[in-house]
Amino acid sequence: MLTFDTANDLANPLPLAQALIRRPSVTPVDAGALDVLEAALEQLGFACRRYPFGEVDNLYARRGTASPCFLFAGHTDVVPPGADADWQRPPFGAEAEDGLLWGRGAADMKGAIAAMVASVQRFLDAAGEPNGSIAFLITGDEEGPAIDGTKAVLKALADEGEQFDHCLVGEPTNPNQLGDTIKSGRRGSLNCTLTVTGRQGHVAYPERAENPIPPLLTLLGRLMARKLDDGVSPFQPSNLEVTSVDVGNPTTNVIPATATARFNIRFNIAHTGDALSQWIRDEVAKSDLDFDGRVEADIHVTGEAFLTPAGAFTTLLQDCVEAETGRRPALTTGGGTSDARFIQLYAPVAEFGLVGATMHQVDEHVAISDIETLTAIYTRILTRYFQDHPA
Repeated sequence: MLTFDTANDLANPLPLAQALIRRPSVTPVDAGALDVLEAALEQLGFACRRYPFGEVDNLYARRGTASPCFLFAGHTDVVPPGADADWQRPPFGAEAEDGLLWGRGAADMKGAIAAMVASVQRFLDAAGEPNGSIAFLITGDEEGPAIDGTKAVLKALADEGEQFDHCLVGEPTNPNQLGDTIKSGRRGSLNCTLTVTGRQGHVAYPERAENPIPPLLTLLGRLMARKLDDGVSPFQPSNLEVTSVDVGNPTTNVIPATATARFNIRFNIAHTGDALSQWIRDEVAKSDLDFDGRVEADIHVTGEAFLTPAGAFTTLLQDCVEAETGRRPALTTGGGTSDARFIQLYAPVAEFGLVGATMHQVDEHVAISDIETLTAIYTRILTRYFQDHPA
């Protein structure tokens, strides 16, 4: 387990960011990353608890018991780096050169975790004990199925009576420069696999077969023909995207027995996962009426759309970012999903972290100056939060 010589070491985010990056914590393997973080947080006076579920380990840490409780959430797991030879520098080497920190997880999101730890140290040095509590919820399953991570820990914490007043997620929300955007909501996501099962036969004798391809194409056509919405401010329009159509038929003279298709729907707050699922099932039922076979839909809603309305909390975040960067970040809801989709069921949540231009890419890196600025932003957020106690 990594330790630091003095508490002052924690006020500098770079050594902790490097220590975290050097743990090759590719989902669901932790590789000691949470041990590193736990040691740092214990040094800051946090009471730490581990929550293992399945193959995934998770960490919850809290300093104080009073309200309000400010929760920082994130993940130490990372996506695979690919071939080491494709990287200019070792993906888990955490090399700091020419003002840049290199390595898998530098942007997404070990750099932000280190910045928040450093900001707690700076806040305590300047302000002393907070008028409330600070907590960390760090998972090892954000880049994976997201079943045994934040979602599972939040339920366990709720069963234990833990409550949070507001949450900040350290995802890399800025597309180009620090201060671009704060995520104040996310679209929901639904995945569906359609499987049409007919009866195999010779193409010259179609009456002896039941071709699954036409009903699949008809069903897909009906689903794609629906305009889901025109967008609901501040969300973009919902969209259905077909990602695969497969038959697996290597011949030219055989009608296949099955045909499958997969699609994803990214939906805004005009819809719910249940309503969209029911619409798909209704369309599947119509396909069954004129087809002597089976049409099945395997539907998984991996997150509901949500919005944290603009208000005291989001304004506080914007003010703090603007004070350190000179740019007032826009409140946005675009992009993919994050663990904020689970947290929003327990507390108002927003997301702000580093620049994500290289996340999930070969040669992932961030500017060391951005990690320092993010630390200053997070310190300012903690200071303002415990002064203002936003509703």
